[in-house]
Amino acid sequence: MVVGAFPMAKLLYLGIRQLSKPLANRIKEAARRSEFFKTYICLPPAQLYHWVEMRTKMRIMGFRGTVIKPLNEEAAAELGAELLGEATIFIVGGGCLVLEYWRHQAQQRHKEEEQRAAWNALRDEVGHLALALEALQAQVQAAPPQGALEELRTELQEVRAQLCNPGQSASQAVPASKK
Repeated sequence: MVVGAFPMAKLLYLGIRQLSKPLANRIKEAARRSEFFKTYICLPPAQLYHWVEMRTKMRIMGFRGTVIKPLNEEAAAELGAELLGEATIFIVGGGCLVLEYWRHQAQQRHKEEEQRAAWNALRDEVGHLALALEALQAQVQAAPPQGALEELRTELQEVRAQLCNPGQSASQAVPASKK
């Protein structure tokens, strides 16, 4: 993870989570005051939660066939409001995790694309170097062989010798260079 991006992203997520707590408290208050909210949103999950919790406790204690009485309306509304508040905080936290995951994946894809581009650039450079190497090899093969260079050196020495000794005849210079 990039250190420079740490403060902005993390502080933003932390801020959202902190804002979700008052939001959850407002939802709880609305659930306590609104009859519709209380009846249709808070009571059913609270009664279900109470039933599952009591059924589990009774089974753990060994009471299998016990009938579980539902909570009274006031207690169920309070429990439902608490459940709704906790669910709100949980959903906001989960949303933050999902957003962080998506952000991390986008960074990972960007990094992989950069690596792929660098790899392709290196591959192109190797291809250009291979072409340059082939051209140089062709030049080396087109150059006269080493034996021809030696013959040219020998002839150059003969010409120098003739120039240094102008009185010597051409027939005398040739046997001297063959020695």
